[in-house]
Amino acid sequence: MASSRASTAACFFLALCLSSIALAGNFYQDVDITWGDGRAKILDDGQLLMLSLDKYSGSGFQSRNQYLYGKFDMQLKLVPGDSAGTVATFYLSSQGNTHDEIDFEFLGNLSGDPYVVHTNLYTQGKGDREQQFYLWFDPTMDFHTYSVLWNPRHIVFSVDGTPIREFRNRESAGVPYPKSQAMRAYASLWDADDWATRGGLVKTDWSKAPFTASYRNYTANGCVWNSGASSCAMGSNSWMWQELDSNAMNRLKWVQKNYMIYNYCTDPKRFPQGLPPECNAS
Repeated sequence: MASSRASTAACFFLALCLSSIALAGNFYQDVDITWGDGRAKILDDGQLLMLSLDKYSGSGFQSRNQYLYGKFDMQLKLVPGDSAGTVATFYLSSQGNTHDEIDFEFLGNLSGDPYVVHTNLYTQGKGDREQQFYLWFDPTMDFHTYSVLWNPRHIVFSVDGTPIREFRNRESAGVPYPKSQAMRAYASLWDADDWATRGGLVKTDWSKAPFTASYRNYTANGCVWNSGASSCAMGSNSWMWQELDSNAMNRLKWVQKNYMIYNYCTDPKRFPQGLPPECNAS
């Protein structure tokens, strides 16, 4: 764990200076296994965490720290072979009925079929902002990096450094934005065969269990929430006001043109009273 130096100048919140903290590389220090009754295992001196799922239970873990804004990376190698019905996740979430949440969910499929990357956002307890993608590689063959950038301007989902989705702060248009609830990072592997694969048409084949997903190189570079307040030294964090440059925007458009398979903003049947306001924002 390493702390960047806090400025003695103006601070981002409540005039309290907590520096941005980057955590990387050791699951023994960074996370707590929260469920699974032994199905989650930390290996390789804390460098690898494996989640498993069988017909009785899945497993999961959460970060020890909570954050209000940050840049979060996790390398995953997803369940190989016939993974239909399984869902592996990496996400951020606060607590309570009006929670905020930023989701990466990886929906398994029959052997040879592509994984679906399911993304969603909740603000003040309301979700229904799904976008789904195929990947341009086999995510079961090797580790790939899945990232969330969350700052006051936007939320960006990225895969191996390529942005696949951006959710901008549209509070000026009446769209709630996550800005006041601290979130932990979570990961899990669980059975969702009632909806995950082709809308629940393909069920989990338990003869293939246990299913396993592998996690490594978790990095959280964010503003740690502590004693009811969180702040970062003004200007000390490159991610705090980071925007997408023209190259990143071009890559985002490439992914959305070639690999997006569902977008809630192009599904008016779900919203008979009209599409959500962020869908019409320029």
